[in-house]
Amino acid sequence: MRVELAYGRGALAVELPEEACSELRILEKTEGAPLPDPARALRSALEAPIGTRPLRELARGRRDAVIVVSDRTRPVPNALLLPPILDALREGGLPAERVTVQVATGLHRPCTAAELEEMLGAPLAGSLRIVQHDARDLESHVDLGSRSGLPVLIDRFFLERDLRIATGLIEPHLMAGYSGGRKAVCPGLAAVETIRVAHGASMLEGHVGPGIVAGNPLHEALLEVVRKIGVDFLVNVALDRRRRVAGVFCGDLEAAHAEGMRFVEAESHVALDRPADLVIVSAGGHPLDTTFYQAIKGVAAAAGVVRSGGIILLAASLSEGIGSPSFEKCLRESEGPAAFELCLRDDRFFAIDQWMVQHLCQALRRARVFLYSDGLDRATQRELFVEPVASPEEGVARALTLLGPKPRTVVIPQGPYILATIRGEKRPIGGPAGP
Repeated sequence: MRVELAYGRGALAVELPEEACSELRILEKTEGAPLPDPARALRSALEAPIGTRPLRELARGRRDAVIVVSDRTRPVPNALLLPPILDALREGGLPAERVTVQVATGLHRPCTAAELEEMLGAPLAGSLRIVQHDARDLESHVDLGSRSGLPVLIDRFFLERDLRIATGLIEPHLMAGYSGGRKAVCPGLAAVETIRVAHGASMLEGHVGPGIVAGNPLHEALLEVVRKIGVDFLVNVALDRRRRVAGVFCGDLEAAHAEGMRFVEAESHVALDRPADLVIVSAGGHPLDTTFYQAIKGVAAAAGVVRSGGIILLAASLSEGIGSPSFEKCLRESEGPAAFELCLRDDRFFAIDQWMVQHLCQALRRARVFLYSDGLDRATQRELFVEPVASPEEGVARALTLLGPKPRTVVIPQGPYILATIRGEKRPIGGPAGP
């Protein structure tokens, strides 16, 4: 049987032998209809938002405005979103020269000029004022005290704008439950110290995981921060399995985001009756699978439905390599998952991006992880706590040797864009391995 996984900018075909297909489930988003005219739907949503006044009315009398956009790691259709937003602001008395687009990089690197053109479209990238957040520049942040034990240091430029608009994409998220909403500002525009605590080792061993919102301490802390700061308007979208716009959610940050999360859960949630022995998963394709750092989100998606002692086979292009220097150092200088988790127990230890290594270690408590990638040589892959394979077919063959014939097999072609559960129960990534 042939299956296709999202891989790079295209698809990766995988041939599954008969002995891997006796109990096979392919988990995909529901095949809902995309919005027939997303630009028109967005303009309507800006005029009739959820829980607040239309954007053009909010713009009246304002000195200036900032539109926060996600960085290059999210496939947000900014070229679709920005023109109607700019039109609404102009109708409210804010011309484009008084509007700034701010890239919420979090701790990711800045976007290059070419990446900004791809993200925004060349005409907008060449005509709009664009600034990029720098979490490491402490002087560019304002200390707002603390909320829920979280030190709140937020980008000064954003705080000084008179009208604040957050945009983004809603999808399952391995830490916050769902992306979008509050994440554009925190951690998107937060300083290192804020992100360090928000993504701290103890936080990520709690009730956090894809689709988990109720009782999620990180989600609750981020909401507290954004309530303190104040965001005037939210523009979020949901995409279908072909990355077409399936829903738009505009208005009050909390109310619009809540409606968007309900929509995304309905179209992305798939429940199995029992865990799988083998989970074959992609990292979601471009842009998520360009680095191993982001590709771990595919592992986290699979960890929710793999049995204790099972195997996860991850396919990711890794066209840009491992990730940040700090993330790479965490992996290459550690003797393995157990040694790294021991480091995390030391309160004096901290490394930027340690949280994604921690999530990989959490998945490895449950299952072995095989990796197929043509972006890194196999010697380098062996330093990433995973077991490299020369092809997906080799990975399946090795899994069959270890698991025996006719394993319960699950394929997740779009990785982290799917919320996969066992009997509807959303499993925290940390904690014991479970069944």
